[in-house]
Amino acid sequence: MLDSKLLKQNPEVIIDMLKKRKIEFPINDLISLDKRRRELIVEMQHVKHKKNALSHSIASKKKEKANSSLEISEMKDIGNRIISLEKEMSRVESQFDLLIRCLPNIIDQSVPIGNNENDNVILQHHGKIKKLDFKPKDHVEIATSLDLVDMERAAKISGARFYFLKKELVSMNYALILFALDFLSDKGYILTQPPYMIRRSAIEGSVILEDFEQVIYKINGEDLYMIGTSEHALASMHMNEILNGKQLPIKYAGISPCFRKEAGAHGKDMKGIFRVHQFEKVEQFIYSRPEDSRKEHEKMLTITEEFYNIIGIPYRTVLLCSADLGKISAKTYDIEAWMPGQSAYREIVSCSNCTDYQARRLGIRFKDKTNEETRLVHTLNSTLVATERTMVSIMENYQTSNGEIEIPDTLRKYMGDMKKIKI
Repeated sequence: MLDSKLLKQNPEVIIDMLKKRKIEFPINDLISLDKRRRELIVEMQHVKHKKNALSHSIASKKKEKANSSLEISEMKDIGNRIISLEKEMSRVESQFDLLIRCLPNIIDQSVPIGNNENDNVILQHHGKIKKLDFKPKDHVEIATSLDLVDMERAAKISGARFYFLKKELVSMNYALILFALDFLSDKGYILTQPPYMIRRSAIEGSVILEDFEQVIYKINGEDLYMIGTSEHALASMHMNEILNGKQLPIKYAGISPCFRKEAGAHGKDMKGIFRVHQFEKVEQFIYSRPEDSRKEHEKMLTITEEFYNIIGIPYRTVLLCSADLGKISAKTYDIEAWMPGQSAYREIVSCSNCTDYQARRLGIRFKDKTNEETRLVHTLNSTLVATERTMVSIMENYQTSNGEIEIPDTLRKYMGDMKKIKI
């Protein structure tokens, strides 16, 4: 959530941000509501002051046995006015709160301005794309021929976009998780397994729920949602707390399944296990001092790039433009893995600096000394590995001409020293 002071002091910053993001938003309505809200606060204070003065006057006249009927009549009018103001205040505050919570974050100055994903900036290519002497298969063909995935039977019991992982692919899934946890633990991250269901107040602090509610699963009859990513639980973990500034940054490695209703955008990535309703992910989440968040963002990206360099997947690092940026984020890098079977790059990582946006919604502050004022922390998040998507890229990049899959060196020790998946 943005600081409401911006609406009064510098609304042009917000208007400029909305323009760069290509978002239609009733900003003039919000500015009007903010103005009326502040007017009502002043008017209420004035009326309550007048009520107190009248109360003293009535008490004084009663003490002197003087006629106070005029003041009593005026007191009734003021009482009615207060009721009227409180009703209007409640309505205005409600509308204001709803709208300001839907405002996106201010964009970092280093973010390129663009109209859509075609204006994202490719920063660097990593790894060497193998020259194959055969026509590469996509992961669905590979997994089907090796009996590693069963989509049909999963659809029979759960519906579309679900799957059974089988045999060695189950081992690879857990190998990626174990390697990711060891990797982040060595980098100073605190390993964390969060609740898989969280309350509305927690998820509202992490996302713009009006936008995200159609993507996540709600538990009927309960104030609980299934998490779409461990980021939501980790962001709200310290809600309404004042952290010790000397302990920042606090770095969490979250491991959890993720549950999402999404089934692909306009038919994109619909095949196989790339975009599904349920998947596993190891997430990085950082609480940072505001002055350090840009540096922590770059370090988070470097750590993620190192992870994929070790696995040996060719990929490119992309800086998202203003119109492709998520509303919570001030700046986002994507990592897109090369998929030989599709002859295309596909996103496997999103790495974002959310500045103080989530912290303001969740009331997460810090201070270094007891007697100093608190400040909002900055929050950052990044996928380290979404295992299903990463297994897609491994299957396609490590396939052989005879239909086998070579196991990346770093995963072999987690898979009983297995070197290949074969029939």
